[in-house]
Amino acid sequence: MDIPQPGHGEPSEDVELHPSLVPLRFLLGRWEGAGVVGYPTIESVNFGQEISFSHNGKPFLIYASRTWLLAEDGTLGRPLAMETGFWRPQADGELEVVLAHPTGITEIYIGQQTGTKIEMATDAVVRTATAKEVTAGRRLYGLIGADLGWAYDMAAVGQPLQSHVSAQLKRVT
Repeated sequence: MDIPQPGHGEPSEDVELHPSLVPLRFLLGRWEGAGVVGYPTIESVNFGQEISFSHNGKPFLIYASRTWLLAEDGTLGRPLAMETGFWRPQADGELEVVLAHPTGITEIYIGQQTGTKIEMATDAVVRTATAKEVTAGRRLYGLIGADLGWAYDMAAVGQPLQSHVSAQLKRVT
């Protein structure tokens, strides 16, 4: 899968990692892979994804995710979802995550890290008047061997919290 590269510079590798980020260092880098998205209100499709976790020396990770429709032959099609945000570790393995979507939705997650597994759920979902009605989310991230696996359950458009997206990604940098 040939993922287009983002047009912004990443923080220098010589920037010292903030001590509070040490437990999350397994996430650092760029990850690529494939997954499946589906929901009662949409058709299930396969997608390609790129996730990056970087830092600038401050006590948070910088997060970005981009997805594309994936053809049967593995080539990338039209762009799908994007999100960007910040992961802020707290004491005792707690984690605060702020995510923004270009579709008018912002989510605040509260979670817990245990080793290389992270579980979190929305504390708040705020949306613009024209955004899709999303009311709650739950996410799971973790290492599966050397790969990053993740899953997202969503409550939206009158549907209860249920599986929406999952993917398995390989570290590329």
